[in-house]
Amino acid sequence: MKAICFNFQIHQPFRLKRYRFFDIGNDHYYYDDFVNDDIISRVAERSYIPAARTLLKMINESGGKFHCSISITGVALEQCEQYVPEFIDLLKQLAATGKVEFTAETYAHSLSSLIDPDEFANQVKVHSDKVKELFGVTPKVLRNTELIYCDDLAPQILAMGFKGVITEGAKHILGWKSPNYIYTAVSAPKLRLLLKNSKLSDDISFRFSNYDWSEYPLTADKFIGWIADTPREEQIVNLSMGLETFGEMQPASSGIFQFLEALPRFAAERGIDFLTPSEAISKIRPVDELSVMHPISGADEARDTSAWLGNKLQNEAFSKLYSVSERVRLCDDRRLKQDWYYLQASDHLYYMSTKHMADGAVHSHFSPYETPFQAFTNYMNVLADFIVRVEEQYPLSIENEELNSLLTTIRNQADEIETLNKEIASIRRDEEHRDEEHRLREPKPKDEPASGKTGRKAGRKPAARKSAGKSEK
Repeated sequence: MKAICFNFQIHQPFRLKRYRFFDIGNDHYYYDDFVNDDIISRVAERSYIPAARTLLKMINESGGKFHCSISITGVALEQCEQYVPEFIDLLKQLAATGKVEFTAETYAHSLSSLIDPDEFANQVKVHSDKVKELFGVTPKVLRNTELIYCDDLAPQILAMGFKGVITEGAKHILGWKSPNYIYTAVSAPKLRLLLKNSKLSDDISFRFSNYDWSEYPLTADKFIGWIADTPREEQIVNLSMGLETFGEMQPASSGIFQFLEALPRFAAERGIDFLTPSEAISKIRPVDELSVMHPISGADEARDTSAWLGNKLQNEAFSKLYSVSERVRLCDDRRLKQDWYYLQASDHLYYMSTKHMADGAVHSHFSPYETPFQAFTNYMNVLADFIVRVEEQYPLSIENEELNSLLTTIRNQADEIETLNKEIASIRRDEEHRDEEHRLREPKPKDEPASGKTGRKAGRKPAARKSAGKSEK
């Protein structure tokens, strides 16, 4: 059996407005609502909505044989709910088919997994709860921000209850190995790794409408032929790309939607199935362990984290942001926590990249700023105001030892409450069990004689009448 495992990713950050130094302490609203509304509405109209309708059509016309997965961040879900609720309705229809799996993400599309395990776990849980609330399904596979993964993360991801991870099939990690297999994590053997086939994914994402590409034009028949011609023992081809590939990165006029729609028909002719990540994990056995000693990602040629943490500007902003993470988690200020999520979006650090390689054009294409330095200045002004607000809740003068002591007390209280709740539940179960046993042991009342009355001793009623008669006399 050979199968294709599609993962379509959806993310849009809350973009910041121009925030000056003199706004610090005076203006606590950081976002450009007009730009955010314009971008999500435009991308949804051109890409998300027609792509979702195409996926529904593919599922129906293939008789349910087309399966895929979708990863959508929490901040993108919030924007869709606010500006394009019709797209949320389409996602609900896709979920209702049972052929589309929703994978877990960090809620804010953050880099928390690289610095703060508690924040990482919290964001993934909040995201999973949001997916459950909207679509009625609980994610079983994780797609971390920008496919970031390393050995250190595997035990935590497994402990969080996930069966597998979608990550990058980086050449410097695989060496001679192929990404077209399922592997296990060397630090957590029960965790399965699904590796993106970058070459075939990028053929669709970046080269589809490139007239200078030697394989142009790319047809569904040709693409499926490439997959069918891979070695027989390679059972799974993982294709991961942004959903905006369809209609935004590759315009509708290029024929990208027709290409996507035709894939199931040609796959069926070549005996190729479509699987969701969970189905792939359950049906295909892993072939080997894979060690990833340093974090990898799906960004740039280096396939590392330098797209976000490759210069001093980015690292300064990154460390400054997470210096207050413990304090933010302590507070109950809903608005402050919302800003905390929005400011963690990895896009803000991505805009600060100073790479001057071929990747630089990609970075500048997505950035709303003229220069990386402008992106850094604007973000740090916003972050300065945010930290002032955090300090009002928990002053930075509190030493780490005091803060850690407070956190320990809170965690111990939470553990104690959880233990007590379990004991109460156990006592209730025991009480219910005893009540049931007592009820079963009670003697059942005997039936009445032929009068049809039940549950009373014969002769009791006549005796009552006689007694009544005596009292009347």
